[in-house]
Amino acid sequence: MHYRRLGKTNLHLSVFSLGTMRYLASAEVAQQTVQRALQLGINHIETAQGYGKSESYLGTALQGGLVPRQQLHVTTKLTPTLDADGMARRIDQSLQALGLDYLDALAIHGLNTPEHLAWIRSPQGCMQAVQQALADGRVRHVGFSTHAALEVILAAIATEQFEFVNLHYSYFFQRNAPAIALAHQQDMGVFIISPADKGGLLYTPPPTLQALCAPYTPLHLNYRFLLSDPRITTLSVGAANPEELDLPLVVSDQSGPLSNEEAKALECLSLHQINALGTDRCSQCYACLPCPELIQIPEVLRLRNLAVAYDMQAFGRYRYQMFENAGHWFPGTKANRCTACGDCLPRCPEQLDIPALLQDTHQRLNGQTRPRLWESI
Repeated sequence: MHYRRLGKTNLHLSVFSLGTMRYLASAEVAQQTVQRALQLGINHIETAQGYGKSESYLGTALQGGLVPRQQLHVTTKLTPTLDADGMARRIDQSLQALGLDYLDALAIHGLNTPEHLAWIRSPQGCMQAVQQALADGRVRHVGFSTHAALEVILAAIATEQFEFVNLHYSYFFQRNAPAIALAHQQDMGVFIISPADKGGLLYTPPPTLQALCAPYTPLHLNYRFLLSDPRITTLSVGAANPEELDLPLVVSDQSGPLSNEEAKALECLSLHQINALGTDRCSQCYACLPCPELIQIPEVLRLRNLAVAYDMQAFGRYRYQMFENAGHWFPGTKANRCTACGDCLPRCPEQLDIPALLQDTHQRLNGQTRPRLWESI
């Protein structure tokens, strides 16, 4: 296991962190998963008040003495609040559930909207309680997690209130590259959210993608793409049981630059997408927004790019079905809301027939909606 400095926190974290959204089966399974993570060299566990019983399960593991506190850095996440009192109560609730005197790190969970940004900027808002917890030692370091548009992420980083950021970034989603660059400029740690799951369902890749990545697996290439970037501190691995830790951690000691062979495999992936999509390829410039029907056109067409080029239909359906079903965590309406008004057409540098591509995407990827993962437990 390799370790990296989490920016100005000066915490040295394993390049893989145990995320606990999925280990909700029982306290016993949670304890076994934490113990296995420690054995493999993981020293950072991330939980959240919104992850069902995750905090209490982790607290049981810590209080039982089988998981030594001094070997772990514990982060929990709390959603932003309009007022300081609400955040103060949540901090105390998390400490009680975890059975801890202090948190190594606290992340504002889901800083996703301009309204949330206003709350953290307000002198009477939730950050007042966070600053008090920092002052009295109940919290050692503070950051934020986000599913927001890039502009909101950059604005949150620019407030200079945070020491680290949790965000989405992977080989198949590079929109947030400017946020990583700005965070690095401010010596902030960078924690990548679920790069195997939200990065493409890469534990179960389609045969087309597997063949294109050979002799590597898609999971290997995505992890190596991320770990080869020294600005990135740690990657979340959301194991539901101890066995699910083994496969990703095969590359936990491979954090150097990409090999020539790995770089060539990634280049081949890129060229294949260009050739497979031809003149229908969305370049992800985001010039088409805003859409009067609130369709997140670039994200919809990114899912189409992946489905057509790499046969990533299952991933596309998984993400597409979240539109209109996940609030500010995954905003936007489905592509069938398009009225062919034409607003986006003159702004597209590729001159794509966006209404036709939106209709095609809906036909390919629409299906039964699904709840957020912890809501199905």
